[in-house]
Amino acid sequence: MPLRAKVTNPAFGAAAKMSTAPELPKELPGDEPDDVLFNSLYGVRLIELNRPKKLNSLNGSMARKILPRLKEWEKSQLANIVMLSGAGTKALCAGGDVAALALQNEKGPEGQQASADFFGLEYRLDHVIATYTKPFISVMDGITMGGGVGLSVHAPFRIATERTVFAMPETTIGFFPDVGGSFFLPRLDGEIGTYLALTSERLNGVQALYAGVATHYLHSSVLSNLTARLSELVFRDQASLPERLDLVNKTMAEFSIGLPSLEQEPIHLAGSLRSAIDRCFGHSTIEEIFKALEQETVQKEWAQRTLETLSSRSPTSLKVTLRQMRVGKQWTISETFQREYQIAAQFMKHPDFVEGVKARLMSKPPRQATWQPATLGEVTNDAVDVFFKLPEGESRLSLFNKINYKQYPHAYGLPSEAEIEKFVRDSSESANKTVSEFVQKWGHKEGVREKVAEVLARRTVQTPEGLRWE
Repeated sequence: MPLRAKVTNPAFGAAAKMSTAPELPKELPGDEPDDVLFNSLYGVRLIELNRPKKLNSLNGSMARKILPRLKEWEKSQLANIVMLSGAGTKALCAGGDVAALALQNEKGPEGQQASADFFGLEYRLDHVIATYTKPFISVMDGITMGGGVGLSVHAPFRIATERTVFAMPETTIGFFPDVGGSFFLPRLDGEIGTYLALTSERLNGVQALYAGVATHYLHSSVLSNLTARLSELVFRDQASLPERLDLVNKTMAEFSIGLPSLEQEPIHLAGSLRSAIDRCFGHSTIEEIFKALEQETVQKEWAQRTLETLSSRSPTSLKVTLRQMRVGKQWTISETFQREYQIAAQFMKHPDFVEGVKARLMSKPPRQATWQPATLGEVTNDAVDVFFKLPEGESRLSLFNKINYKQYPHAYGLPSEAEIEKFVRDSSESANKTVSEFVQKWGHKEGVREKVAEVLARRTVQTPEGLRWE
């Protein structure tokens, strides 16, 4: 990059020009009538994205329906839990309807602003989910990409199934991993988030749990029974949100029928591959990442494939995305969506987005996009800085509430590598004892034993004094 003082924009400091809270969106005359279905089952409120032929891709019509309903349920004493899922068996949501946005952008500044307005609406919805004051469960059954990730990864409960296909494919189309990607990706273990952001690598099924994207892994066959069971839950009137979440978490555990064995499905981002990811993707410039991949000897074939993948991506997207991964670690959840709105608006004016969508999604068969600029060397630091500036005289994207945080307030997934490292450094236990401690502390949650054992095998050595973190 390198990281520069310019990145910290005074417009996001204490003296920032603030917007008043937005009005809840209203449906427009052209909105599809049944693209989202809402149902109630006793205390459970169900949101079903209902565009199965388009893999439930998110559009403005859907967001305009979901937002008011979420705010209504937040106030209702009869609504205990919200569950979000997708119609059909193929997808929760395969992303935003980017083809429509690309065509809109070609109409010039007015169309580009309309596209930016869609992202503003989407990010407000994602922020409401990220700060929701009732238990929220996203069912990542099937394809969960782009906009579908925004509807799921910020929820306290994120269910992966055997059909889950997670990815952030934005650099493929000349965009960046938005929908809060600046927040959740840098907070994954090591450089996993940077790797997923730049390469669009997919995580299938249980791999989403191991990587920290999902909090639970359930077989798709139990989902309807889980919904019925959750509808029976009764919370004490005075129960706090953490108490309610804990009860939901315990109830969900009842429906786990086990993870695939490591023989059937080993942890993908593990061992020497995971070490190579941390080695190669920990650098501060894309050029350094390319050089590290070229020099990688342990995972040579993987490095070669990854180089080929990155070489086909938008150079502008790669550089903006890496900057996003580094500075996003310091952003709060509110600032994340406000910053991403500015980045998205800038991309709507950039030729790579329209070109990327047309080349990869609209051309039959897909073709390699012609990026502008075409090489990494042509994308200057100043060109990247433009995406991170708040235009003078403009205020931040207004959000529906003032709830804010710098780390996710609820953790129901597997233990993080940082938590495992802290335990090892603070204790002198053996590997077996350490695994047992985590299994017990996490309430015998499935996947904990496998994850902790993998981290210990990769990052520690046994000494006479106990484990030593390497």
